[in-house]
Amino acid sequence: MTVALLCPGQGAQKVGMGVPWVEASAAARDVFTRSAEALGFDLLALCAEGPAEKLTRTDICQPAILATSAASLAAAAEDGRIDPDAFGVALGLSLGEYTALWAAGVLELEDALRLVRLRGEAMQAASDAVPSSMTMLGTDRETAESVCAAATSDGGVCVVANLNAPSQVVISGDLAALDRAEAVAAEQGLRKRFRLPVAGAFHSPIMEPARSRLEQAIDAAPFREARFPVISNVDAEPSRDPSVLRRNLVSQLTSPVLFEASIRRAITDGAERFIEASPGRVLTGLVKKVDRGRTMETLDG
Repeated sequence: MTVALLCPGQGAQKVGMGVPWVEASAAARDVFTRSAEALGFDLLALCAEGPAEKLTRTDICQPAILATSAASLAAAAEDGRIDPDAFGVALGLSLGEYTALWAAGVLELEDALRLVRLRGEAMQAASDAVPSSMTMLGTDRETAESVCAAATSDGGVCVVANLNAPSQVVISGDLAALDRAEAVAAEQGLRKRFRLPVAGAFHSPIMEPARSRLEQAIDAAPFREARFPVISNVDAEPSRDPSVLRRNLVSQLTSPVLFEASIRRAITDGAERFIEASPGRVLTGLVKKVDRGRTMETLDG
């Protein structure tokens, strides 16, 4: 049985995450100790105590989610709940791709944390420069693209950013364009519309300044060949090649996240069991929307 690792992305954060793992596991405590040393601040305290508005900041929540995911995997390996050598493939949602690369041995924990800290800072700066956000629509890609086109007929930025599962598309854009897009969606009878609690228009042209800044850091970071394939958000293709994995991380910031296609690729390649790292249970829910015939579990319960 091929086991696929699922790694959550931004939006999964919540005050209190990581604490149960640290209380139960020396391996999880070590992850947060190393995280504090790498970043220069107490990440566990922010996870444990918040406040929520600070934990939601892009530059904080990205390393916080990565550390929580890593801590959950370390704890589950320590108590025998999972076998890290049993993973045949990994995929992560946006930020989660960095966690997947750490789990596959491509990046050391400290390097992954520093990259996502910089990524979060760069994305936050791009968001501050252009007030923007993201909206989930319960529809297909073609309809979402038509909504975006209508919303930007007189200017602005609004594009398809995430293709997460059947009838779950996320659009991304400046606030005025998103307001117009939501109005267009309502006119078209799309009842499922939800503005996401994120700081900016991720996976859109608004993130181009962040992409340029992050590219230099990714080029300088040491990457190793992956122990098992990591499926990229950008093209839904698996790879172990460090040069390919680097290039895809750079492209990811301004490209749509092809998560549904990534799930389907993992299944095509033989994935029968999906394990979702902490925090949350969103990704196994997306797998269920694609194929209910797989075995699924989350480390959060």
